[in-house]
Amino acid sequence: MAQLTNDTIRKAVRDQYGKLAGSGDSGCGCSPNSCCDGPGSVAKITSMALGYSNKEVDEVPDGANMGLGCGNPQAIASLKIGETVLDLGSGAGFDCFLAVKQVGESGHVIGVDMTAEMVSKARSNAEKTEHKNVEFRLGEIENLPVADAAVDVIISNCVINLSPEKARVFQESFRVLKPGGRLAISDIVATAELPEEIKSDTALFTGCMSGASPITDIENMLKNAGFEEIEIQPKDDSREFIRDWIPNSNIENYVISATIQAIKPKV
Repeated sequence: MAQLTNDTIRKAVRDQYGKLAGSGDSGCGCSPNSCCDGPGSVAKITSMALGYSNKEVDEVPDGANMGLGCGNPQAIASLKIGETVLDLGSGAGFDCFLAVKQVGESGHVIGVDMTAEMVSKARSNAEKTEHKNVEFRLGEIENLPVADAAVDVIISNCVINLSPEKARVFQESFRVLKPGGRLAISDIVATAELPEEIKSDTALFTGCMSGASPITDIENMLKNAGFEEIEIQPKDDSREFIRDWIPNSNIENYVISATIQAIKPKV
């Protein structure tokens, strides 16, 4: 099968997540148990399995947690009062609403998503809160609508694997981070060469699987972008929930969730 083109990938991802935002149904286009598991109580259970606490999933506005993701970037971001945080692929705003509580009134949180329906949903969710220092912008993570050296921390949850231009995402991340700023994300990485039938399956791409890159490739992209102190930690226990994304497919033998951290040099 022919390799998927960048435009085909972007359209498929935008369409799938637009439908998810509009309908509230579950699924990333592949399985009901995939990286975007579903609304309501199912989403809460999914997020807690990914490492969020009961308190975290209960303190965000209704509809903000859609069960999207493959980890918890909040656990590694070490956010501080007064920091400016950028969430890549912010969806309905779940991680943004958690982050704004950590940075306080003197901080600022920006969510960027390329799906208009998700941005609209996130903005609607923001109106349910008292926080005035969280905002959502429509844009591609390969071309961030954010000024140079404007943010202290970049977080993201299972989104960069969906980009057909990951090197560009890391270059843009480097550009918008302040000197000394840090990257703290959860994402899916490849642990073995993906079969061609998986690479060419649009549903598996939108389902956070066929777009995964090997750890060495991610390290090289980060280094080439200018990052230092790169640390990528695969989470072996994530194979348990990844196995359920496509039962009986052995997909867990090819991809795994990982935390990815890196620093922009101060000078």
